[in-house]
Amino acid sequence: MDKKLSIQAKRFKKVREEQRHTQQSFAKILDVGTTTVDIERGKTKIPGKAVMQLLKQFQINPLWLFGESFEQYVSSNNGGVSPKVITINENNEDAILFVNQKAAAGYPHNIQDVDWYQTLPVFNLPLPQFRNATYRGFQVEGDSMLPNIRPNDWVLGRSVPNVSEASDSKIYIVVLHDSVLVKKLQKLSDPSKLRLISLNTDYLPIDVEVSEIQELWQVNSKLSFGVDEPSESGLLKQLQQSMEELKGQIKNLS
Repeated sequence: MDKKLSIQAKRFKKVREEQRHTQQSFAKILDVGTTTVDIERGKTKIPGKAVMQLLKQFQINPLWLFGESFEQYVSSNNGGVSPKVITINENNEDAILFVNQKAAAGYPHNIQDVDWYQTLPVFNLPLPQFRNATYRGFQVEGDSMLPNIRPNDWVLGRSVPNVSEASDSKIYIVVLHDSVLVKKLQKLSDPSKLRLISLNTDYLPIDVEVSEIQELWQVNSKLSFGVDEPSESGLLKQLQQSMEELKGQIKNLS
């Protein structure tokens, strides 16, 4: 029976499985009813609005979908920065994937590798703040977001479908082609670019092309450990004070 299916039905199913969606959750995202079963069986043609959402959210090339191209993804994301892989729990709900510092280094290069995602821990937070959206956690490396976010803190972000929907001056997890950054976002007069700003004023702003952004997650909470420990800036002040005291002692000895 599968051999009789149209190429668009086969490829539509392929996309759903690659994105790890059920027929029900995929239908909800594409706004095509309650399930995609009739589309995948070839009983119903893929609606135009579903083709549009496949392009917008997953960068699926419409020509590939209908067998007119070998390229599955469009070369430019046009601001589309939806997650490339979504993790679903046993209740068909989005689960929260946690990406530590080591995994974050390889995240941009494995962003569409379903098998790689399965090596990462997944959690469910039964809180109203984490419903009706896709969230992902990333461990912060470096001190560029001090004092608000410290090294080794975890930030939890809500997925943003398109750069145009991002809010100015909010903090985001920005997944580029070669790195994962946590920065405050600033929109520029040139819509093809964004400015990424560190809270630590020792770091200069970074301007990036929208086309360089693979995924965008708006930070809405963080997990912090060792809250009683002095911050890195506090340690630096203590070190500077100790150095001044040592200089005074040496001067008195001379």
